[in-house]
Amino acid sequence: MKLRSFSLLALVILVSLSMQAQKKSALTLRAGVNLADVTVTEDGRFDKENMLTTFQAGLLLDIPMAKMVSLQTGAIYMGKGTKVRNGDPDTDATWYKATSNPFYIEVPLNVVLHTPGKKANLFIGAGPYIAAGVAGKNKVEGQVLGTTFRSEKSISFSDDDPTTLNYEEGAGFGIMRRLDHGFNGMIGLESKKATFSVNYGLGLAKIQSGSNSSQDEKNKHRVLSFTVGFKL
Repeated sequence: MKLRSFSLLALVILVSLSMQAQKKSALTLRAGVNLADVTVTEDGRFDKENMLTTFQAGLLLDIPMAKMVSLQTGAIYMGKGTKVRNGDPDTDATWYKATSNPFYIEVPLNVVLHTPGKKANLFIGAGPYIAAGVAGKNKVEGQVLGTTFRSEKSISFSDDDPTTLNYEEGAGFGIMRRLDHGFNGMIGLESKKATFSVNYGLGLAKIQSGSNSSQDEKNKHRVLSFTVGFKL
């Protein structure tokens, strides 16, 4: 999917959110802290010391479907990624640190159950998401036998078209797959004006672009987030 097409989709969603906000549906401005990571094995194991702190911000719309059930969608600017370190900068002559922090526009589609409550109530929800990479940085720094090095560059994304099932446009070494998809889960507390939630995103798409291999097939996004929302 081309970035322009995905951006247009997100824009349409935002316009729809603004129109729906004038009805009974609840429009929420949400932001929070993401604790992002990347799996390294098929059973979901992570490397040590590789959780990355980043952020998210966006608009969500809860559309009532039944007395205690709503359908939630929206558009969220979502930070993901990971960081790794080998060696100790304070004691080792050779060490390095690498950070990858891509940002996506993520569109969730969650079914949310709301418990009864007069002033505040609990909610729990889950559903799929699709996301497109739009920005981000890769940073590397370290030291080899006393000689320091440092680099920083913008992340390059492929322009994968999902209609071409056996080909990924723009793929190559050092390029990240633009499209991500997976499942969300959330639990939280809400009042008439605000929400607080704990969320988890389970990515199902490999991160690296290009052909499949026994190594990069294992690398998928995982994001634990803590968010606050304000109902508009």
